[in-house]
Amino acid sequence: MKLDGKTAFVTGGRGGIGRAIVARFVNEGATVYSADLDAGGSLDRHDDDGSRFVRLDVTNEDECVAAMKRVRNDAGRLDVLVNAAGIEIEKTIEETSLDEWNRSFAVNVTGTFLTSKHALPLLRSAAERGASASIINFGSYDGFIADPGLAAYCATKGAVHALTRAMACDHGPEGVRVNAVCPGYVDTPMLQSFFEGEGSGGGGRTITQLQKAVRDAHPMRTYGTPEDVANLVNWLASDEARYASGQLWVIDGGLSAQVQQMNP
Repeated sequence: MKLDGKTAFVTGGRGGIGRAIVARFVNEGATVYSADLDAGGSLDRHDDDGSRFVRLDVTNEDECVAAMKRVRNDAGRLDVLVNAAGIEIEKTIEETSLDEWNRSFAVNVTGTFLTSKHALPLLRSAAERGASASIINFGSYDGFIADPGLAAYCATKGAVHALTRAMACDHGPEGVRVNAVCPGYVDTPMLQSFFEGEGSGGGGRTITQLQKAVRDAHPMRTYGTPEDVANLVNWLASDEARYASGQLWVIDGGLSAQVQQMNP
């Protein structure tokens, strides 16, 4: 098992992609803390997926400090941090209120900053013991190119991309690797909400028609699953990726590789 003996902390651990990452990490032998605003199930220390639930608002620094203190007291170590918590607002900048803009940055960018900041002492300690310490942030293919009606979301993901590179440069000498996973369309509740939203560019089509159009836009004629993303995250968390750092790993079924105007 790739993560046997390691301890991992996953924010957004009860979301679509986050839950798949947690399940994969547990299956790979890790002790996993699944952090989210809501347990999405049992509030027991060991949830039904084998993880340990931590209620966490990633925008609250005191809660981030307390979460890492719990990890230190319970497990005594942290090898992997996954910053998967995120929100999406489907609006242009004209339609976006200042509160919505600030909330997007608070969760997607400041949350990544706060959890990483307070996890670093534990990760650094793991690296000093010879472990491969890893932070995996969540960017998006929307940090490179843009979908219609996702202005704030695109801006936050571009910020996460830049932050990832800066963190990799700053903390690589301490033995902490930092990468970002950048998914395209993944079959999650967030994606279904996008299909239903007015900002999705649906052009009056039904959700079924829009889903098919999105699938057909991909060279692979499908969008991804949370498990597809979890596979990549699992590798980045493992010792097999010991030389991988400072990179933005796009996983989008080839969508961003093609000229969109030429798509059949």
